[in-house]
Amino acid sequence: MTDFWDQVLHFAETTANKVGKELMADFGQVQAVEKADGSLITQSDKWADRELCDAIANRFPEHGVLSEESAHLFPDNEWCWIIDPLDGTTNFARRIPIWGVSLGLLYRGTPVFGYVHLPPLHQSFHGFWSGTTGLKLPQGAFLDRRRIHSSSDPLDANQFFSFCSRSIGNYQPDFPCKIRMLGVASYNFLTVAAGITLGGVEATPKIWDIAGVWPIVQAAGAVWHPLSPEPIFPLTPGTHYGDRSFPTLVAAQPDLLPVFEPFVQSLG
Repeated sequence: MTDFWDQVLHFAETTANKVGKELMADFGQVQAVEKADGSLITQSDKWADRELCDAIANRFPEHGVLSEESAHLFPDNEWCWIIDPLDGTTNFARRIPIWGVSLGLLYRGTPVFGYVHLPPLHQSFHGFWSGTTGLKLPQGAFLDRRRIHSSSDPLDANQFFSFCSRSIGNYQPDFPCKIRMLGVASYNFLTVAAGITLGGVEATPKIWDIAGVWPIVQAAGAVWHPLSPEPIFPLTPGTHYGDRSFPTLVAAQPDLLPVFEPFVQSLG
């Protein structure tokens, strides 16, 4: 099984980096149009989606795929990849250098491996998290192959917390941290995993925003806290996930959940 996980990591690393290199050539050079849900899409998103789907089909033909740009129905496969070919399209189109390529591998509906490559930042995150799946797999979260862990720093006014554009209205003057808005759901949560911020919230993340970072965040010791009562995982085969949002709070430490949650619980 170790060989399998080595193959998964090698595949994710080489494929995401190849797609990311090509996307850099289009960075800030393409026009974005609005989709039905109000988010933006470019020809680069569509190209990256095809490249990733084709690569998965060629290397892991027995695996299913759910993608932001093409396949929203969760398949009845034991293993399934969920991909976000270009997370941060608005940043990408406007030359803001925070965007990435995200891949998550699910076992029976639950993410157990994630890989997120951020080409403009020259950063690549990955992680393994078995959770309650019963799988034996490597454990840990990594940034550029170096192990990372969420922050154990005490809360104070000079620590950071990230809001998203749809949650910023919940900010109040007595919020206990400095705030940031990064414009990329995956990177918002990854900064918590890397010990950069103490928390982050996303009001309307879709399943492709979540799947790749779910294992990384938890393997890094951070706490993933859905703001809606129903659990996110495992996903249900045959269910359409294209228009479903999963409001989420991530905190670096369990003790910070009761501090941050009152400010954002209305998003659930």
